[in-house]
Amino acid sequence: MEQTASHFGSRPETRVRASEASRLDFIDLLRLALVVLVVLHHVALVYGAGAPFYYFEPPFTEPRAFVVLLVFILVNQSWFMGAFFLLAGYFTPGSYDRKGAVPFLAGRLQRLGIPLLFFAFVLNPLSFYGLYQMPSELTGITAPLRWQAYPKLVGMGPMWFVALLLIFSFGYAAWRAVRGGRATPAEREASRPGFLALAAFTLALVVATALLRTVIPLGKDVFGFPTLSYLPQYLGLFVAGIVAARYRWFQGLSNAQGVAGFVVALLAAVLLFPWAFSGQPFSLALTPSLENAFGGWHWQAAVYALWDSVLAVGLCLGLITLFRATFRRQGAVGRLLTQHSYTVYLIHIPVIVFAALALRSVELPALLKFGLASCLIVPACFVVAVWVRRLPYASKIL
Repeated sequence: MEQTASHFGSRPETRVRASEASRLDFIDLLRLALVVLVVLHHVALVYGAGAPFYYFEPPFTEPRAFVVLLVFILVNQSWFMGAFFLLAGYFTPGSYDRKGAVPFLAGRLQRLGIPLLFFAFVLNPLSFYGLYQMPSELTGITAPLRWQAYPKLVGMGPMWFVALLLIFSFGYAAWRAVRGGRATPAEREASRPGFLALAAFTLALVVATALLRTVIPLGKDVFGFPTLSYLPQYLGLFVAGIVAARYRWFQGLSNAQGVAGFVVALLAAVLLFPWAFSGQPFSLALTPSLENAFGGWHWQAAVYALWDSVLAVGLCLGLITLFRATFRRQGAVGRLLTQHSYTVYLIHIPVIVFAALALRSVELPALLKFGLASCLIVPACFVVAVWVRRLPYASKIL
């Protein structure tokens, strides 16, 4: 069977066994779902104004919509980029083993570095056009957009993920070099991680995250990385993905562990998130104490670190086993979409900005407009991605 899906930063073998193809299929489809969620996350920023964005229509007159979209944004942020790093880590050892150090790093620079530079110097400045179309009383911008502003518009945007993945890849290559380049036998069978090991891993994430957020709170941009407060989760899950690939943990996880992951994630969302969010049990009231949850030496920050670490590990366990059991084959449509998911990640920001500008005269309640925009923007991103990958040499990179 031809394996046509590609992975962030790596490409699978052209031909693989049927069982291996099935394994890659469910991981590819999970990654596809995550990419769609990223698009929806950024559409929510347009209509919820829960964080700075290239263009937004804040529903200040609709506090309920603001809270709903803010919760949606915070819940997404707590786990979905960590899941991306987990899947990226999963494909790292095999890619290194097949290629060797120099070709591995050259491939990462091509597949990650070139799109990163293209976004930073072309798509990011283009996307900032939306900011200049907003009322000056919201942005503080009074001058029209001119070429002189270009240097200030260069930046990574959401491609910070690709930049950090590139750093992790070089770190992995350095680690392999220190070990003398000896490859661990790939895909050897081993006991899956038990509940105690998973709990210990989660606890380590909680402690590391809480300590880091005393220095880097949520929302603080550091060298263009907007969510560096999640670094323990990103690095921890990337390493977990590497180990999972060596021991085939994605195949070995039991359905019971997946169910337990969903249950624990649900309990964290119901019991811990409201407590951290509002400072009160079972309340999502928007209060000034929300700032205490984002970092510093405060009990809310500790609870927030507990809830998002538990949610991330629980959802990763649950979704891996769910997709493994449900999506054994991609099918023609799934294969087409997974082939273009990385390109969607690259181009979705300007698509969102210009689609939102086209819809700004549509008067609807914020949540309805978010739904309408999402239904239009997600398919539009894939249409644009298909066109982009048909450009000369684009498919070799994307």
